[in-house]
Amino acid sequence: MRLRHSLRFRVAFAFASFGALLSLLFSLAIYITEHQMGRELMDETLRAELEDSINRYERNTYFIPPNTVSIKGYVLSRRYLVDNIPLAIRSLYPGKYDVSMDGIDYRALVADRNGARYFLLFDADKQNQREARFVHILSAFVGFMTLISAAIGFWLALRVISPLTRLSVQVAQADPHDTTLALGKLAREDEIGELARTFDQYLRRIREFIERENYFTADVSHELRTPLAVIQGAAEILEQDDLLNEKQKARVARIKRGALDMVDLTEALLLIARERQMSSSIQACDAGRIATYCIDKHRHLIEGRPIELEADIQGNVLLDVERPLLEIVLGNLLRNAFNNTRAGRVSVQLNQHGFKVSDTGFGMSNEVLERVFERHFKGASSIGAGLGLSLVKRICERYDWPISIESVEGEGTAITVKFNSKGSH
Repeated sequence: MRLRHSLRFRVAFAFASFGALLSLLFSLAIYITEHQMGRELMDETLRAELEDSINRYERNTYFIPPNTVSIKGYVLSRRYLVDNIPLAIRSLYPGKYDVSMDGIDYRALVADRNGARYFLLFDADKQNQREARFVHILSAFVGFMTLISAAIGFWLALRVISPLTRLSVQVAQADPHDTTLALGKLAREDEIGELARTFDQYLRRIREFIERENYFTADVSHELRTPLAVIQGAAEILEQDDLLNEKQKARVARIKRGALDMVDLTEALLLIARERQMSSSIQACDAGRIATYCIDKHRHLIEGRPIELEADIQGNVLLDVERPLLEIVLGNLLRNAFNNTRAGRVSVQLNQHGFKVSDTGFGMSNEVLERVFERHFKGASSIGAGLGLSLVKRICERYDWPISIESVEGEGTAITVKFNSKGSH
């Protein structure tokens, strides 16, 4: 499971995001409050200094404006000329301002009283430095809260998801053939328990469906095998009849081959319908001998036609596969190659890595090539119900065999199947 798709990660991420957002909003509110309080304190100090300066100016003719480390004052009146006032504040009207002079930030208060204009400046650099340090502290607080939220979220995720994890383990370890399994009894009366009981209901429906399918396949298999065995027996008896001419014997042989093909196809379809067995429980088969058998079995399809058959079969290629399924794959590809080639060459190559069936027949267009593995799809020159290559594809997927097709319309087709190294010897 990818980390970003993990429910545990998403819960922890949600907690971390919520903690980060909450601490960020909280820190932002604290910073704005602290900033506003700082400005209010500076403004209050300036107002008090203004009242004191006005009183002293009106009582003392030789009044000297304040000039301390934190506060500087200027007066514009008949006694004090404008040249004494810094240019940065000289043109300011009554009110409150943030100004900068000589690289120093000030909070300014300008007021008119009794024919004089007072300019008072409060050195705001220290306040700004305190705010900067406070911002660093708040940033560290946000980071700390984010980590704490993530840790708490991960811990809570473990607690919350643990029942779901246990249910997942129980399902993974369950035996498909265990009809007494009831996950709902193993869970508590909560949402996980409800999920388990719902799963039990679904599992019961699946078991009933599988049981019906098993009965159906068993009945169909029996009902098909019986008439096919009768047809095979009748064909064998007819083959021994000396009164039949060559044409009639060929027809009987064709009936017999059709019955054998139907038996093999029925067995292959039943194998595909079952769950794939472990490689250790499958008897290894010789792919070379099966390929030779399939070539001989379908050779009659090119009798009387100018088709050259080339076979390069490597011996001792052992595969852990069900023999009928390998016969289906090889037989279908050979039959398609023979049926779609009027004249030319059909080539079969088989070795330890895989096999390739190629022909110089009709070939396929790009449109047909894109849909060639679709069930019941038939090209313009196809013969049959359109199930052959679809069945081949399903068998190859069963054994993890990559299959590829190269085809040029009017020039021929080449189909390559590569064996899975785990299933070959």
